[in-house]
Amino acid sequence: MTAARSGPAFSVHDIPFSTYGSWFDISPVVAEKTYAEDLHLVSHQNGMHGVLRLVPLDTTTGDSVGTRVEATPGLLSWIGETGRAEKGRVDLAYESPDTVRLRGSGLAMGVLAAARTLTPFSGTYFFQDPATNAHVFTSYETGRRYRVTVLSGTVTGTAGAEALGGADRGVTVTAETHGAWEIAIEELDTARPPYGPSASFDDIVESARRAFADFVDKVAPWRSSATPAAELAAYVVWSATVRPAGLVTRPAVLMSKHWMDKVWSWDHCFNALALAPGCPELALDQFAVPFDHQDDSGALPDSVTHSEVLYNFVKPPIHGWAFGHLRRRLPTPPRGEQLAETYDRLTRWTDFWLAARRGPGNDLPYYQHGNDSGWDNATTFDPERVIITADLAAFLTLQLRELASLAAELGKTDEAQRWTSVAERTQTALLGRLWTGDRFVARSATTEDTWSSASLLDLMPIVLGEHLPADVGTALADRVKAHLTPYGLATELPTSPHYLPDGYWRGPIWAPATVLVEDGLRRAGHHRLADDISARFRALCETHGFAENFDALTGTGLRDRAYTWTASSYLLLAEAHAHRDSR
Repeated sequence: MTAARSGPAFSVHDIPFSTYGSWFDISPVVAEKTYAEDLHLVSHQNGMHGVLRLVPLDTTTGDSVGTRVEATPGLLSWIGETGRAEKGRVDLAYESPDTVRLRGSGLAMGVLAAARTLTPFSGTYFFQDPATNAHVFTSYETGRRYRVTVLSGTVTGTAGAEALGGADRGVTVTAETHGAWEIAIEELDTARPPYGPSASFDDIVESARRAFADFVDKVAPWRSSATPAAELAAYVVWSATVRPAGLVTRPAVLMSKHWMDKVWSWDHCFNALALAPGCPELALDQFAVPFDHQDDSGALPDSVTHSEVLYNFVKPPIHGWAFGHLRRRLPTPPRGEQLAETYDRLTRWTDFWLAARRGPGNDLPYYQHGNDSGWDNATTFDPERVIITADLAAFLTLQLRELASLAAELGKTDEAQRWTSVAERTQTALLGRLWTGDRFVARSATTEDTWSSASLLDLMPIVLGEHLPADVGTALADRVKAHLTPYGLATELPTSPHYLPDGYWRGPIWAPATVLVEDGLRRAGHHRLADDISARFRALCETHGFAENFDALTGTGLRDRAYTWTASSYLLLAEAHAHRDSR
């Protein structure tokens, strides 16, 4: 009954097992930084919730047994062992985004409610449905039902059916003598016809393998032994993609199917760029997701997920930079109506910064908090929070230049000239008010006081690339070098008294900063340094995976270990390296 392994193997402690389009995964990670002993079915509708506990059991005693868990993109397996011999196994595969099939031999399986207590507002109600003869878990947290249908084998026990209050709830399935058992678990809303299998278990595994292989061939056709993490990076992105549901208006790549299960309004840009050549429609969807929730002021939300859109902060205006790269990476240029819609959305987003985030008579915008910058706790924000920073002015300048280009392409000549004029004024103000001759400083939006820090954030105007005066670009490049560790760009100088190994933006290496700095250096003519930064970050991912961020001095992955913008950043840098190498 063993299906052939295919695709990269991975640890479910680091990367959830899931499939394209699904809102749930199979993982021991059940909450932020919280690992359970057993694998759980974890839903991301109405937040992150471990709903069902999946427990391999001894067929004789009914006791939980230790197993080795193996995972590849199409198949998850629990393997029981006695000495070196295999003693039973259970396999799981996705039949569709809302249905998994499980098949076992030599081991039984308990499918149990993760929460033992049922209240009027939380927990899981369990019952046997007379209409379908299936066992149903109703989750108060997700608002969905999870239906277990036995396809072969026998139910050896149920617990807690129709119980209220505190109780163990669930069903145990095992095989007839010397046979195999098989079940289906569906996530559904209210009701649907009784479950009937659409294909054999082996065919389901093969279909999942082909679906992932097709995706890899689209997003990383350039992969080779020189880019050994490309397939796993593609899996991280593929498996974190969800179908439209709730407030998510189109197919969306979540940052993770661990606890960072949202789309933040700058993270999405890096996923869009990685997907653009091979999955252009999906890439354009990624770029558009936050814009679907743009408010009346033109601001983008801080984040979007299934049941929540947050406007408490914004994120930096990197979208002009991103769309400029995106439309050059698409296999077919965006159509006129697509350009017009994006132009309108970028115009409103830019007008937000020009109207709502500039003081009277000031050409430079300000952040209200470090969270607005995406670098939440960077040391640039230590003296004050409401500040004018060089990175913001640089990003806005690039966005204004992209608007000028789009306006010209759309035949809006007067608007193109206006955007160009505003871009030039913004960059002039950036250099005139924040450049000291050897570094950029931050300025209080209220007192006009200035200060510098040891944060890489202060060097982000390198993104202006070819638009920077040569001496400014060279000075920034020299300062960027000081942030290099053997693993990449530390976000706080390691010699700083404020450096922290796991300090979020006060030291660790982050993917977006790496991509933005590498691109700006390359466009400014500092190719050797850009090559070095790319090589170190690629090697970091190949060794330590696709974590949210990394210890700058050891390379250890930190926080969420399956972060899509990290995987997408690897794909971007690896693709560019492969193309340069081929030339």
